[in-house]
Amino acid sequence: MKVNVLIVGGGPAGISASIWCKRLDISHLLIEKDSQLGGQLSQIKNKIMDYPGFYGLTGSELLEHFFTHLNDIKSNYLCNTEIKIFDIEKKHMTIMTKGGEIQVQFDYVIFATGASLRTLGVPGEEEMVKRGEVYSASKDHHLFVNKKVAIIGGGDRAFEGALLLANAGAYVTLIHRSTMFRARKEYIVPVQEHPRISLLVNTEVLKISGENETRGIIVQSKGSNPYQLDTDAVLVRVGIQPNSEQIKGIVLTNREGYVITDEYGKTSHDNIYAIGDLCNKPEYTSISTSVGQGMVTTKNISLLLEKQV
Repeated sequence: MKVNVLIVGGGPAGISASIWCKRLDISHLLIEKDSQLGGQLSQIKNKIMDYPGFYGLTGSELLEHFFTHLNDIKSNYLCNTEIKIFDIEKKHMTIMTKGGEIQVQFDYVIFATGASLRTLGVPGEEEMVKRGEVYSASKDHHLFVNKKVAIIGGGDRAFEGALLLANAGAYVTLIHRSTMFRARKEYIVPVQEHPRISLLVNTEVLKISGENETRGIIVQSKGSNPYQLDTDAVLVRVGIQPNSEQIKGIVLTNREGYVITDEYGKTSHDNIYAIGDLCNKPEYTSISTSVGQGMVTTKNISLLLEKQV
């Protein structure tokens, strides 16, 4: 198979790039390793407040609109598909689909692999996840009425989750490793004043305890010995990390792993582009940003292809 543009990743950025490839009559293929498109959209349980024209939808509902758009214009995409071999110098990639291997030749490749939730990396965390104890504050708050919940983090998601759970009747302990919070003021003040929320600062989680279910966490505050804090659930909200493993060492990244690009999404390699949360700093991530970058990058590539004719 030969295409002008190969798109890796089916979140909002990759979907946008695919739509613009179709609109600009650029031959393309979008591949997504998961069983469905959407990236982090399916994890958004709160109502979307800032995407023009789709106010009040959940992430899954917005994804339905994206999915309908792709199908209506007959965009080319494959799910359950992963990279097996990537040779940028030969502009070649071998991908694994449900039906077997496919050889793809391309002129340009756009990486839109997004980001994933950062973990604590402490004992007991992996076991907790395997037990299915992964919760959404907006969707699962009814499960924790009059129960103890520990939330780890200092950003918007941590503070908003603490408020949602506390307002629903949970007793929340919000734990952060410093005294500086990344959350907006509109969240910080209500959390500090809420009677059902306790703040633990300069504190790190060392372990999540419990064999068959979460029973507590081992924490250590600055200048003190480790101690156990009883809790019925742990929500880890310590930010995101870019899914850049596939192209580290091929293109330039910063110390946090985010791909460095120019204003058109071009990386340090002329034939590789990156868009979306793979290259956006966490402070600037949004659906709108990712969708816009998909358009800008694809238009830039279309101009380059025109020059080659």
